[in-house]
Amino acid sequence: MADPSSYRPKPGQIPDSPGVYKFRDEHRRVIYVGKAKSLRQRLANYFQDLANLHPRTRTMVTTAASVEWTVVATEVEALQLEYSWIKEFDPRFNVKYRDDKSYPYLAVTLNEEFPRVQVMRGAKKKGVRYFGPYGHAWAIRETVDLMLRVFPVRTCSAGVFKNAARTGRPCLLGYIGKCSAPCVGRVTPEEHRELADDFCDFMAGRTGTYIRRLEKDMMAAADEMEYERAARLRDDVEALKRAMEKSAVVLADATDADLIAVAEDELEAAVQIFHVRGGRVRGQRGWVTDKVEAVDTSGLVEHALQQLYGEETGDSVPKEVLVPALPEDPEAVSQWLAGRRGSQVSLRIPQRGDKKDLMVTVQRNAQQALGLHKTKRASDLTTRSRALEEIAEALGLDTAPLRIECFDISHLQGDDVVASMVVFEDGLARKSEYRRFQIKGFEGQDDVRSMHEVIGRRFRRYLQEKERTGEWEESPAPSGAVPAPETAAGDGDPFDNEPREDDGRPKRFAYPPQLVVVDGGQPQVAAAKRALDELGIDDIAVCGLAKRLEEVWLPDDDDPVVLPRSSEGLYLLQRVRDEAHRFAITYQRAKRAKRIRSSPLDAVSGLGETRKQALIKHFGSVKKLKQATIDEICEVPGIGRRTAESVAVALASTTPAAPAVNTATGEIIEEDDGGSTS
Repeated sequence: MADPSSYRPKPGQIPDSPGVYKFRDEHRRVIYVGKAKSLRQRLANYFQDLANLHPRTRTMVTTAASVEWTVVATEVEALQLEYSWIKEFDPRFNVKYRDDKSYPYLAVTLNEEFPRVQVMRGAKKKGVRYFGPYGHAWAIRETVDLMLRVFPVRTCSAGVFKNAARTGRPCLLGYIGKCSAPCVGRVTPEEHRELADDFCDFMAGRTGTYIRRLEKDMMAAADEMEYERAARLRDDVEALKRAMEKSAVVLADATDADLIAVAEDELEAAVQIFHVRGGRVRGQRGWVTDKVEAVDTSGLVEHALQQLYGEETGDSVPKEVLVPALPEDPEAVSQWLAGRRGSQVSLRIPQRGDKKDLMVTVQRNAQQALGLHKTKRASDLTTRSRALEEIAEALGLDTAPLRIECFDISHLQGDDVVASMVVFEDGLARKSEYRRFQIKGFEGQDDVRSMHEVIGRRFRRYLQEKERTGEWEESPAPSGAVPAPETAAGDGDPFDNEPREDDGRPKRFAYPPQLVVVDGGQPQVAAAKRALDELGIDDIAVCGLAKRLEEVWLPDDDDPVVLPRSSEGLYLLQRVRDEAHRFAITYQRAKRAKRIRSSPLDAVSGLGETRKQALIKHFGSVKKLKQATIDEICEVPGIGRRTAESVAVALASTTPAAPAVNTATGEIIEEDDGGSTS
């Protein structure tokens, strides 16, 4: 535990201006990011008597080892920089909301020649128009099914679309009138895009125009005694009305607004957001967070606004944002939101009428979400704590292993030998810390030797990082300004690089575990222990979990530790081991697939993927390309004489592969359609 006075900046050193500050721990990792109108006044609050600080703030300042700051011109710039740094450094003491589920969106791919309507999850893509998020994917599909009567936009995948265009036959939706069938030319690209734009306008809340237009066309058709057309238009109107009924009107003035509500207690907080467009609720989402910093409702609202709109622009930021409490600096936040939208944004607390009533509903949803989360979390926390305690007791550890690293070796008959390292912190997988290794020290199959190499490489990186950051030095590092960064070159392995410069980001191998688990028995455990001993590391426990009988092996013990089958500790070790196995075999399969897909053309210097594909397309296969002359190769667009000669030389130097044989008939299968060889 550090004494904050040891790194407190000198009087007068901190500027009295807006800015953003960072606290770093002894490993130079950023643990907290904050902003202030006056850096001098804000930072002074952290260096008062520890007894006067909030318990969470006290924990943060005693964990930190230095503080630094960046001066900006305005509070808006400070807000933007704070958001960027929180996203970049992932500080452990900052409030970070996490989605309680992966919400589906209704997406229209306007970046394609023929836009497609589909359900999408995950990160948003450029050029795609999104509506939602929605609580359930089936709700989106029901709405789309109703709207396709009026707006028959393409919904098929690229493969189905290309196949229909090739055969000249549309899919079933094209035959029943729920797709305009642009794949077979029933409509032009311009007409189909107009349908997609109308679909987007209707989903954005501009519904009255289309309803009135369809009703007018229906009456005109009836007057002209075109009763079949009038009946079809009548059904279209009913379909649109049913689609609209799925989201009832909540704000009578056709408002575009987002309503944000917060439910909190001393330890956790839940945020619920209702997206209202055209007066109707078009989407809902929720977040939960641990209150790892001393923050009130206004601070939680500000963090929620940053996460909600930090990556959004244009109409994705509504004209009005309704909140339960205003941020500390509402003018700066409003300006920031206006900059994201490109026009004025109203940030306020609803006081009366429909908006206040709807806010009560959003608040009720937030309370229910927090209650449900706490019910699940309480059981989960109890189980994980018991599992860690059982592991510590079984292995004779002084404390519960809060950080566990597990290693596994994977290969296929001695080829593509790789290893994985997975990390569990407090009983939960921390996937950002996962690492993959290629075995470099030797070739062939030897799991014990591979385990020794991987453990040695992992903890050698740890010792290098520990020495590089000066953690072994007895004198404390000076506070205030950041020391000049130093860099180290990598060793050529993209998954196992040397540490990079001191920028505060989580390092690859900077933090030691309390327990190392290896997938295997006595030989693998002995190899891991030997690797640690060679590096002089004696404060990290090692064990192995053998698959056959799920026995736990310790170094230098002739007999395994047998945990009860009902043990939560054994279950956690199994989860860690299985996750390491999954991660390793996924990497091994990817490497093998890449090797199989390799081609003799890969050896041609300066020949990119585009020209490789052009060669294969022109000749039909590598075999036929190999039989071509240099002059024939030069006929391919983009291939010059020198490149053609290099291609011919590369193909001539390859050893012909053994012919493939149909084992059922004994027939030799000629290579006449392949695009690659192994």
